[in-house]
Amino acid sequence: MHQRSLTPLDRLLASANNALRTVSGPAGRPARRNPASGLKDAALDDRQRAHSAGLMRVNHAGEVAAQGLYQGHAVVARDKSIEQQMQRAADEEFDHLAWCEQRLAELGAAPSRLSPFWYAGAFAIGAASGALGDRWSLGFIAETERQVCEHLESHFERLPKRDVRSRAILEQMHEEEAEHGENALEAGAAELPPPVKRLMKLTAKVMTRTAYWL
Repeated sequence: MHQRSLTPLDRLLASANNALRTVSGPAGRPARRNPASGLKDAALDDRQRAHSAGLMRVNHAGEVAAQGLYQGHAVVARDKSIEQQMQRAADEEFDHLAWCEQRLAELGAAPSRLSPFWYAGAFAIGAASGALGDRWSLGFIAETERQVCEHLESHFERLPKRDVRSRAILEQMHEEEAEHGENALEAGAAELPPPVKRLMKLTAKVMTRTAYWL
């Protein structure tokens, strides 16, 4: 069967649809089973529950930004195989988004109220870096995923020990984020200049500190 090639307008409309689905909520049913399925939810006191909710809100905000980043890259990707790789990663990231949203609901909390801002900012960064070429686009993805893995590892330490459901979700996310970063490197990602890496880290810090509360 002949598969129609997507035009730039097709890509833009698909990205607009993804944006609405991502920031309007609820995210909907994930394509894959939630890693926390089958794990009993431990009793958390009010402080622990609020802390877990804050951390999962941060992770949800990160997944909102990931959708924007991947969609921004895909819109301007020159190589069809790179575009398809980014779309596959975005699909997995959408499962992460849905899992985080489900866990927030279990904790009696809501996603960040700034989700549209996180998505728009990440989309702009993705499209801008992608406009420089696929190697730079992949470089941004590789560095983003490396920083995300560091961030998730810090959450393993900060989560209440009894919150096994949140932990199971984050462990699966960590595994897949690392894989996305490796795939980007194998596809020819460029090494970003140190000042760019530092700016990315500073931007991520602002988002994580804000999303914990808002």
